[in-house]
Amino acid sequence: MVENTLTVGSISEGFVLDHIQAGKSMDIYKYLNLDKLDCCVAIIKNARSSKMGKKDIMKIECPIDFMDLDVLAFIDHNITINIIKDQKIVEKKALQLPKQIKNVIKCRNPRCITSIEQELDHIFILTDSESETYRCKYCEEKYDGRHRRKK
Repeated sequence: MVENTLTVGSISEGFVLDHIQAGKSMDIYKYLNLDKLDCCVAIIKNARSSKMGKKDIMKIECPIDFMDLDVLAFIDHNITINIIKDQKIVEKKALQLPKQIKNVIKCRNPRCITSIEQELDHIFILTDSESETYRCKYCEEKYDGRHRRKK
C-alpha cells in the first residue's frame, strides 16, 4: 500500500501560521490580502494534527511587518505564528483577540451611519471577550457571522 505524502520545502525567511482551524486558510489568505503581495505562499489544508485532528498550515515567505496580526487574531486567535530567519524558527507568537477591528467586517444594520456615509470606516469593538462578541462602534449592532473557531 502506498501512503500519500506531501512535502513542502522550508522557507528561509518569513513565517509559518500553524494550528489554523481546518478550512480557514483561504479566509486568512483573503483577509490578509496575500494575493496583493509579491511573496511566496504555501497553503496546506487538512493536515493531520494530534492536537486538533485536522488543521491548515500556511507558509509565507515575506517579512511579518506586512501582516495585520489583528485581522489574523480576529479570524482565529488560536493560531501560532512561527517567525523564520535563516530557515530556523527564531520566535513564536501567540495571538489575542483584538480590542478593535477596522474595515474587516461590515455593519449589517441598514440604519447605521456606515450605511449612509460610504467613506466611513467600519469599526467593531470587542465587548465581551468570553463570548468573543464584537459590536459596531456607531450603532452597537452585534456581529454574529463568525469566522473564528467555536469553543
